[in-house]
Amino acid sequence: MSVRELVVLGTASQVPTRHRNHNGYLLRWDGQGILFDPGEGTQRQMLRAGVAAHDIDRICVTHFHGDHSLGLAGVIQRINLDQVPHPVTAHYPASGQHFFDRLRYATAYRETVELAEAPVAGTGGVLATTPTYTLDSHRLSHPVESYGYRLTEPDSRRMLPALLKEHGISGPDVGRLQREGALGGVTLEQVSEHRRGQRFAFVMDTRLCDGVYALAEGCDMLTIESTFLDEDEKLATDHGHLTAGQAARVAKESGVRHLVLTHFSQRYSDPELFETQARAAGFDGELTVAQDLIRVPLPPRRH
Repeated sequence: MSVRELVVLGTASQVPTRHRNHNGYLLRWDGQGILFDPGEGTQRQMLRAGVAAHDIDRICVTHFHGDHSLGLAGVIQRINLDQVPHPVTAHYPASGQHFFDRLRYATAYRETVELAEAPVAGTGGVLATTPTYTLDSHRLSHPVESYGYRLTEPDSRRMLPALLKEHGISGPDVGRLQREGALGGVTLEQVSEHRRGQRFAFVMDTRLCDGVYALAEGCDMLTIESTFLDEDEKLATDHGHLTAGQAARVAKESGVRHLVLTHFSQRYSDPELFETQARAAGFDGELTVAQDLIRVPLPPRRH
């Protein structure tokens, strides 16, 4: 059975706290695992969350500030130590290649795994296409070059058993109809309905910008930074961040189904305030104020 869920490894911005590790998020997408922004301590959080190095197929780094990338050295070495049997691809801002090189080769170790480097440049674009998703990126607005990432599942058709029965189609003939588009005068459209593919977006350190909205548009799940509360909006803008209200308004205007707020400043001790301000901004969908080591399933597919 396919699994699509977000495993939250860390939720702190800049400075970890007693209860929040630096950033780290693993998206399980069927048999694939995409690790986003492995901050310091990610290896240990993986152990606590039941995530193995073998679960990682891609690493996506939004930008090279330490709370989003200092865990790269340990994760890359762990992938090699555990001799992960499949290739791993790393995406990151091309302008930070020197940072990636330093982290990849921070200390001596034996390379046993093929680690492909696929940096992002310019305004972003399509990074990979697989049978179950397309991965693309958009440039964000932060003091250092930063990109957000988005997975989009291809649209498909959902077979309708009642209509299949009505037309006398069963067993292997169902598969033939799906592959060929028609069978014995019956078309695929006559016995199925359109099924929209799922969409997931990951947006970290940024001010409001076009890239934020492009990534969030129509998402089933949006994982987005909300470093500050609304009363500190000027501070957020000055430092290239979002507030809880801003993130929620993006989600509302973009038709997001499940909003995951994360990347919280250590200045705030009450996480409920982030939910309060997100609701006050008008977002009425599913809402998770992230905590370390929780698992958040993607919503069921839309019909």
